[in-house]
Amino acid sequence: MKFCGTISMFRKRLLKLIVVLMFVALTSLPAGARQATDQLGRKVVLSDDPQRVVSLAPSITEIIFALGQEHRLKGVTRYSDFPPEAVNLPRVGSYVQLDLERIVALKPELCIAIKDGNPREIVERLESLGIPVYAVDPRNLEAVMETILEIGKLLDASEAAKALVADMQYRIQQVRFRAAKASHRPRVFYQVGIFPIVSVGTNTFIHELIVSAGGDNLTEGPIPYPRFSREQVLVLSPEVLIISSMARGEVFERVKTEWSRWSELPAIKNQRIFLVDSSLFDRPTPRLVDGLELLGRLIHPELLEE
Repeated sequence: MKFCGTISMFRKRLLKLIVVLMFVALTSLPAGARQATDQLGRKVVLSDDPQRVVSLAPSITEIIFALGQEHRLKGVTRYSDFPPEAVNLPRVGSYVQLDLERIVALKPELCIAIKDGNPREIVERLESLGIPVYAVDPRNLEAVMETILEIGKLLDASEAAKALVADMQYRIQQVRFRAAKASHRPRVFYQVGIFPIVSVGTNTFIHELIVSAGGDNLTEGPIPYPRFSREQVLVLSPEVLIISSMARGEVFERVKTEWSRWSELPAIKNQRIFLVDSSLFDRPTPRLVDGLELLGRLIHPELLEE
């Protein structure tokens, strides 16, 4: 009986040891690896120092360049056009239509994705192939700066990220401080593209920039990108009309001429119709602050001249 009791105790201890070993095996990381939690709350195991990175959105590409880590980039998406050096990097499709085979062929140690736009099925397929994917989801200026800090940490560039964010915070504060001195907030209509007439609702970067620059966004509301007829815009009677487009020259002059027919519109009467580069306003990158400063000068030139 004593012998049987000894065997039973041995089995219990052995079982405990097996459980402990299994736990250690499941929770320990391979040498040279670490675990990070992305902005979607997903646990991602990646290299301690990833040298082969693929960016799955133009905004991610810009951030990596801004951190001085472009030497790690082995692939980018189609519209990664800033800074100009990014144009020379291999393409892996557009951020909404990623080319899985091209991404895999680049042998990435890390892909950095963005929630809005990147197809979930491609991300899951990459992970099933053992390629770590870290996803970000910046929704406002504060979240953009947090994203910069996180990517800095992933790429061993924390100090550069902190310096970049500190500069952004200072510049944002300066615009808001000066705009707060204005006695009047001009009515702003921000037109996205040339046709149809599309503007911006409350939950957009552009709304935040307009408000921070001391303007009143005439199209605030729950619809992110509402459409308007020309008659509706005339009723809103904007004091500042801003057209955001990649188009230049003749195209803009044609649109400006079309709006100029309505000479009683305050923005036309006071010659406050402007064309701005859309990439300063719709990409969650450090250049959003450039867009903010530009809006500040257009909305309150008396307060925010360079």
